[in-house]
Amino acid sequence: MEAMRAVVFDAYGTLFDVQDAVAAVCDRRFPGYGKALGELWRRKQLEYTWLCSLMGQYRDFWRLTEDALAYALKALGLNAAPDARRELLEAYRTPPPYPEVSRALEAMVGKTLAILSNGTAEMLRAAVANAGLAGRFAAVISADEARVYKPHPDVYARVLTRLGVAKEDVLFVTANAWDAAGAKQFGFRVCWLNRFGMPFDEGLAVPDRVVERLDQLF
Repeated sequence: MEAMRAVVFDAYGTLFDVQDAVAAVCDRRFPGYGKALGELWRRKQLEYTWLCSLMGQYRDFWRLTEDALAYALKALGLNAAPDARRELLEAYRTPPPYPEVSRALEAMVGKTLAILSNGTAEMLRAAVANAGLAGRFAAVISADEARVYKPHPDVYARVLTRLGVAKEDVLFVTANAWDAAGAKQFGFRVCWLNRFGMPFDEGLAVPDRVVERLDQLF
């Protein structure tokens, strides 16, 4: 791990705590439905990325996030006023960083740091700025550039183009098992950030390392 020239991070669930931010708003707006709404919203959001990729019909991540929220509200029989929808979406746009993120990034002196995410460029700018991390990354790369979503190899290939590095120079860090498998299949060294002690998915390319917090990387 020490030899890696570049460390590339997924955004949501890895650097930014979307789960708790979204759950807090969901619980406040819809008492008793917060957990169910947050989980269904996230699941449909991911399903939509995979469907768009498989069908070759790209729609950006913000649109998919809006559509997934609309589906989740409808599925749970919840009526959300426009201001409630805006607040829910804003929680996804400006989630807080996990507590150890800034400390972990500071420890990676000499490494080229970047973000690779399904999020739109605007979403990622907002999240980075809200977290006080502006200027920490050599590149913030959106799947918009490839017009397909992870785990498609074209998304991971954007790292090589933007950073000017070889696959073997990259350590990719993500909290999503499917993303870890996709990056490993592409040829990166991979660290899976397993914050919640979950088993890794069966039958997929396994990561090179597993940690519970980002400050355990180096």
